[in-house]
Amino acid sequence: MTWDAYYRGDGVVRQDVRLPAPPPWRTFPREPVAGVFQPPEGLVSAVNAALVLRRPLLITGGPGMGKSTVIEQVAAELSLGPVLLWHITSRSTLKDALYSYDALGRIHAHRLQQEKARSGERAAAEDDIASFLHLGPLGTALLPSPRPRALLIDEIDKADLDLPGDLLDTLERGEYHIDELLREGQDSVHVRMWGTRDKHLVEGGRVRCTEFPFIVMTSNGEQELPPPFLRRCVRFTMPKPTAALVREVVRRHLGLDVPESGTLAELVDDFVRRVAAGEIVAIDQLLGTLHLLDGPGRDGLAETERNRLVTLLMKDLSGA
Repeated sequence: MTWDAYYRGDGVVRQDVRLPAPPPWRTFPREPVAGVFQPPEGLVSAVNAALVLRRPLLITGGPGMGKSTVIEQVAAELSLGPVLLWHITSRSTLKDALYSYDALGRIHAHRLQQEKARSGERAAAEDDIASFLHLGPLGTALLPSPRPRALLIDEIDKADLDLPGDLLDTLERGEYHIDELLREGQDSVHVRMWGTRDKHLVEGGRVRCTEFPFIVMTSNGEQELPPPFLRRCVRFTMPKPTAALVREVVRRHLGLDVPESGTLAELVDDFVRRVAAGEIVAIDQLLGTLHLLDGPGRDGLAETERNRLVTLLMKDLSGA
């Protein structure tokens, strides 16, 4: 099979084109990555310190260096269950991460019930606030549980300036209140948890954790975080990749042993050099490039086409 066995750009319809197998990380349903992640030196100690001290682990480093993969491996090894995810943007608020309340949906449902009752279809159903409450990822992580839950707070450095301080207060207390339940005097309500249809009993409008969750926060270093917040975290900075580490990552992800010389070796060495020089290139860019160049039927690629692919896939992420 050759490269031109797929799209050719000639407008001719072909019914029998079969694409090759996808890269391992692009198969669906997604396969767990816990077994292929290679923690850099010092990360295992940082994880264990965070686990023992019940403190969040703040991991700083460039994109695509495996920061968010750490928690998947920890959760798998320690049987902490599915990882809860809170992806931070400049619009993220603490309340949204704790729980959401659909007030407009409740008003609309109440009006529909009244209209049905007036038309004689059936009596209006009881107004149930629980149907309009939904715990967020942080709110679910803080539920009482016999084992810690795993929570990834991704790109904390993209948050509004006030969010780290608000988050710190909640994590220090290990609890929060659902104001709507307190206001209506709801003593026992089953509220849906994040990422599932399962519900958890909330009593007295208060949620209080019994086992502090294992929390990993990632940062690309785009914004400085306040010292009081940093003081309460275990901090780890992802080291610059070495050629040996990159070769091991390639072996684990692609099952490919990069030779000591040749095109693939040059790609690895160039990747390490560029990262060391401050360029923003991610390991998954390199993996994709190696997968393309080393895949079945790629031996016939002309050198100009191979160079074009490398240029296309290995662009600096700081530019367009």
